[in-house]
Amino acid sequence: MLTEQQKETIKATAPVLREHGTAITTRFYQMLFEKHPELLNIFNQANQKQGKQQRALANSIIASAEHIDHLEEIMPVVEQIAHKHRSLGIKPEHYPIVGENLLIAIKDVLGDAATDDIMQAWEDAYQVIADIFIDVEAKLYDETEQQPGGWKDFKPFYIADKVVESDVITSFYLKPVDGQSLPTYNAGQYISVKLDIPSETYTNIRQYSLSDKPHADYFRISVKREDEHDPNGVVSNYLHNDTNIGDHVEVSAPAGEFTLNTYSTKPLVLMGGGVGVTPMMSMLHQVVNEQPNRPVSFVHAVRNGDVQAFKDEVTNLVLNHQHVNVHTILSNPTADDRANQHYHHEGFISFDWMTQHLPYEDADFYFCGPKPFMETVMNHLHQLGVSDNRINFEFFGPQETLQTTA
Repeated sequence: MLTEQQKETIKATAPVLREHGTAITTRFYQMLFEKHPELLNIFNQANQKQGKQQRALANSIIASAEHIDHLEEIMPVVEQIAHKHRSLGIKPEHYPIVGENLLIAIKDVLGDAATDDIMQAWEDAYQVIADIFIDVEAKLYDETEQQPGGWKDFKPFYIADKVVESDVITSFYLKPVDGQSLPTYNAGQYISVKLDIPSETYTNIRQYSLSDKPHADYFRISVKREDEHDPNGVVSNYLHNDTNIGDHVEVSAPAGEFTLNTYSTKPLVLMGGGVGVTPMMSMLHQVVNEQPNRPVSFVHAVRNGDVQAFKDEVTNLVLNHQHVNVHTILSNPTADDRANQHYHHEGFISFDWMTQHLPYEDADFYFCGPKPFMETVMNHLHQLGVSDNRINFEFFGPQETLQTTA
């Protein structure tokens, strides 16, 4: 337990951490991987190169410092991170390694400002926070393993089919090698896929949203092929270009907190930007099956029809559901798009468009996509007076902060 004095010490350091947080976490990861290169088999190196993981960890540390006397207030974030940790295979034995290097990084960056009292307070605080994560993750591991069809860590699957959805997105149908039935999952959840790529020194793990409703015999993920020079493209390009039907991959059980609330009967708005449509597809499947009378607005914003995935699937899915309205928004439609009117709006999602076409006064909103897309949507929702308890979103990758102006 932390003393009241230690809590006050931790809270007092929050402004300093906010100023130097990214420098601390950058130093932390540098030392961590130098001392424990085996952890490079777990961490996403693309996120490291882009600084996303450093910023996400810095934000977590700052939030912990600011709420150290009321840690229950950050439990939603803890739950979200714990789901990611469970799907990656983070274990209790990793936490002392992290703590040791994090404390050294704090001391290195803050220098003389990191007094003995401050460092002792942070050492004790880290243990309290680590224990919370370990406890939450232990429960998730147990629940995952004990559910019907569940398993712990990773399990061998094979690629049963590859289906091209657009010029840049391909769906992969993954079936368990042992032929056992798969666990059910909540729309919006994801799985981790672990690959040993011949050209890469370390194992690569990536998390992909499940893009279909639950099936007993397969998972479906739909992967965007990134530019070959993009650090995010190592795994996606390998999946697209170098895997074949029958190839094996390692897969975690489904995880994630970004899930559809089917207890709500409010109108539902599902908004996907580009490949961010993948969790929206799973949610669309769920709502038309479980709440066929619930009004739904399904919005997909994408560059043009060539890169738009799931056009036919969405059309067929809503064919007999009069309560579902589909809105396709193309920012740069092709000549074929214009000739055949394969879309409903040209340009980007605007405040006026949302005002005219979406039931913003009482709807629940779920959205996912590139950060600029999500910031645009969030700003418009705030301008429209939509309360935060009706707004749900998820980043692909480490949690970031949406910069809003409203």
